[in-house]
Amino acid sequence: MKAMVRKAMTIAAGALAGVIASAANAQSVADFYRRTPLSLYVGSGAGGGFDAYARVFAAHVGKHIPGNPAVVVKNMPGATGLVAMNWLYNSAPRDGSAILASFNTVILNSLYGDPNAKFDPRRLSWIGSTGKLTGSCLTWRAARVGTWEDALAREVVVGATGDGSTPVMYPRLLNAMLGTKFKVIPGYATSGLRMAVENGELQGICGIAWETHMASVPSWILGDKVNFLLQLGLSESRHMKGAPLALDLIRDPGDKRVFELLGIPQEFGRPLFGPPGVPADRLAALREAFAETLRDRDYLADAEKAKQFADPLSAAEIEALVARAFSAPPDILKRAAAYAATDN
Repeated sequence: MKAMVRKAMTIAAGALAGVIASAANAQSVADFYRRTPLSLYVGSGAGGGFDAYARVFAAHVGKHIPGNPAVVVKNMPGATGLVAMNWLYNSAPRDGSAILASFNTVILNSLYGDPNAKFDPRRLSWIGSTGKLTGSCLTWRAARVGTWEDALAREVVVGATGDGSTPVMYPRLLNAMLGTKFKVIPGYATSGLRMAVENGELQGICGIAWETHMASVPSWILGDKVNFLLQLGLSESRHMKGAPLALDLIRDPGDKRVFELLGIPQEFGRPLFGPPGVPADRLAALREAFAETLRDRDYLADAEKAKQFADPLSAAEIEALVARAFSAPPDILKRAAAYAATDN
């Protein structure tokens, strides 16, 4: 009997110790964020889709983090997101006070051998993604290019920002795998790119997500000012009904696998993460705060007003996508690297 009592007391003491430890741990997270603001860096300039999504998220996430820190958005543009990625991985504080809303395209640069990519995405402290993206090829209505078959029949002039951006990569892929005749003119600023489409200097853009257009220039879509020629994701989007999935049109199995590998960043969507080594309790708190924010009615209402869409991915789902990319066969990886948007 005494042995049973002692055993019960030991179990109870252990459980109590666990509760106390958990409470102390939670308190330490709250103490940290009560005195430390959270800096949310954005790997692009103000005004783009990634910036717009980050700012709506930042306005709500603080109330879900223990200690309710102020959340300050800081833009760090450069080299199609590579400047911010390298800084976060190598120089940012690793205490949970700095996280990044990054371009999805830059995350796999090191996989493709980019010597300027000084990071390993497998070691990042993933938090989550507000939702996947679906790349699109679109043309201005007045350009009289209404279908992807039109791009097979004649040259279609599309614009891009840098040489290493997806609006350069995807036209190259489509020209090689489908026989389209896209001609890419790089060198535009983001705002200038859209203006060039509207004034007829360019016929369209091929490689920017539908969600980004909707957040940045909703009048293009709501006003029926553009044609969507192709969807560039790994699965069909409900937002571009009638536009075929490019992946379904690619017949060569090797080409299809290359396209799929290059499409994985779209599945990342708009990811949020910290540098390697963020303390486990603070990272867990940030992940939970992310999940709570994406269910927050006030956040969802503000996102809807801004024409933004919430379709979240967890940290585990993003980690699985990264692992999938890194498991690609060498021949497919080599072919994909020749197209990948890494020339920053």
